[in-house]
This record gives sequence, C-alpha cells and structure tokens, in this order.
Amino acid sequence: LGSPRYIVAPMVDQSELAWRTLSRRYGAQLAYTPMINAKMYANNKRNGYREVAFNTTFGGKGAQATAHSYHCDAVDINLGCPQDIARKGHYGSFLQDEWDLIYRLINTLHENLSIPVTAKSACFHRWSRRSNMPKCLRRAGAQILTCHGRTREQRGQNTGLADWTKIRAVKEAVSVPVFANGNILSYADITRCLTETGADAVMSAEGQLYNVALFTPSPTKTGGLHPRHADLALEYLDIVSSQSTPTTPSGIKGHLFKLLRPALSRETDLRDALGQLRGFDLEPYYQVVREMKKRMDKDAEVIGRDDADVGKELPHWVAQPYVRPLPAPPKQVEVASVTISKCLNFERTPKPDDEGKRVGHDQLLDATP
Repeated sequence: LGSPRYIVAPMVDQSELAWRTLSRRYGAQLAYTPMINAKMYANNKRNGYREVAFNTTFGGKGAQATAHSYHCDAVDINLGCPQDIARKGHYGSFLQDEWDLIYRLINTLHENLSIPVTAKSACFHRWSRRSNMPKCLRRAGAQILTCHGRTREQRGQNTGLADWTKIRAVKEAVSVPVFANGNILSYADITRCLTETGADAVMSAEGQLYNVALFTPSPTKTGGLHPRHADLALEYLDIVSSQSTPTTPSGIKGHLFKLLRPALSRETDLRDALGQLRGFDLEPYYQVVREMKKRMDKDAEVIGRDDADVGKELPHWVAQPYVRPLPAPPKQVEVASVTISKCLNFERTPKPDDEGKRVGHDQLLDATP
C-alpha cells in the first residue's frame, strides 16, 4: 500500500470513484470505496447494485473479491458502522461481541486472497476488550487496523468527540499499522492526532467531505489549504462527467451541499435550487455551481480579502470544516428519596395475615426475603 498517511474513509454514497479521484488530487494517499453489503452483492437482487457498489477506474461493472482482487489494493472488513441498518443486517459494530465469527470472517479472506485484509472497528468502553479485540483481529490475519475513537453508541446527535487515548491503547496492543479515525477536521489536527495516538496514519470521513483539500498543506502559510469551494465543486462535476462509471444523483447532491455549505446559508435561492435537482443530467448542477462561483468571486473582490489570509475566521467562499455542536449533557434528574414502605407498596396500617392476625410493620420487614 506504500505506507499511506492520509486516508479517505469508507462513506456510503460519498466515497465513490469520482470523489476518490478528486481526493487523490488533493493529497489523499489511500481511499476506500463505500461499504459494500456482501449479501446484497452476492445475490445481486437489487438492479445495478454491483455497478454502483463496486466501481473501478477501469469502468468495470463490479467484481467479487476473490475473482477480481487485482482491481483494489486491499479488502477491509467494516466492524465500525453504528447505524440502525447495521443492527438489522447483523454487521458493522454489531458484530463486535461475536469474536469467533469475526475471526472466521477475517481469516477466511486472509487465507483466500492474494491482497491484504484489513479491519475497521469502533472502540469499547472497557479497557480489557479495547486491547484484546485488536489482538484477535491480528491473529485472524488483519494486516492493518483502523480504530474509530468513538463507541458505537456515539452517533447522530450523540456523536461527540473521538477519544484519541483509546486509539493509542489499540496501537500499543498490536504490532501492525494502525490508522486513527476521528476528530480530523483541519490540517493541524493531523499532526496532533499522530502525536497523541502514535498511529501510523490518519483517516478522515466527514471532515474531508467539507474540504477535499484537508490533507494538503498551504503553500503560503502554516496550516492547510482552503480552496474556493465553488472551484472544487466544478472540478468534482468535471470528474463525474468524464468517467464511464456512473455517480448517483444523491451522491452528487450530497457532495455539493457539503462543499458549498459555507455560502448556502447566505445564498438561499441556490440552496433551494440545488435541493430540487433530480436525475443524472449534470447541466442543472453546473448551472447552480457556476452561479455560486460568480457570486463568491464578486464577494471576494468586494471584501478584498486574500483567500490565504484566513486569520481566525475563514471567509464564506472557501472550503472549511463543519464543526458539529457537542451533544448536550444529560439532564440531571433529581430522584426523591423513596421510603421502604413505598418500595414494598404496603400501608402503614397493619393488615391481617392469613390467620386473621395483625401483621405489623416490623414483622413484614423481617418476613421479606
């Protein structure tokens, strides 16, 4: 794999071929395809699933791992997906408790493929499991481990920050390369992450979607590159239009919404127009992005601010990270003291027992197991 340090994560409907191509132009050294549902791929009951799920630079239709492994550099088992669909489908992070099954999955691939097998997983709360799981994956044959510094419960509104100390624990538990995933929003985060985790490389998912140049250093200043987002969007559309492998309309819209996000809250007419687009015809997408570029170029000229002079706040015409608000702390619920009588659900007035005798409070407590 060439010892990559800058890696684009697997992302459903977002790490497709066009985005991977653009990412490599801006510093990415390794890029994952979206996660492929092995059962759906094998059955191929959904029309076009193989074509969309496993596209290649050769314009290939799709390929089984064993028959066409020459199309890729490695095969990764995703044990990190925390979404409900993974719970229903019995995959992703919901396999984490079935170590025997995980071992067989990885070992089967390791024994039958000519290319490396890797694994990506979320973190456990308990330290013992957090350090022993990587050892299990390594024994099964995984040659690279990616650790997402969040637990499977950290998703949606509860995503919060990744814990880099947990990634360091994984790195210290195994001798194979470890990729650190989580909290990579800017170029400066890369060095901090590698230092604090001891990892061999960093992987970015959402952060890289908002600035595809996340892995590119600025040529004029300390820090990373922040190109004009409309230019990046046009470059992305050019790649989509030039390749033989199709890109889904939902994937195109998803990328454009994230790239152009700094300006869409201002240019609400363009935001609405983009939201209404449907289909594979790229010209309407081009029209929205070209209009955005015209407005952003004008804003930059009027304000007279150099793109590279980012200061503390990035101008709205350049690509930049989206910082999600941290989840609110759980509400402190005041629990009133509960008397023993309420717990046992009896009245203070003594009641007769089976023999008609009065059973007092003390007697009832003594008789309670």
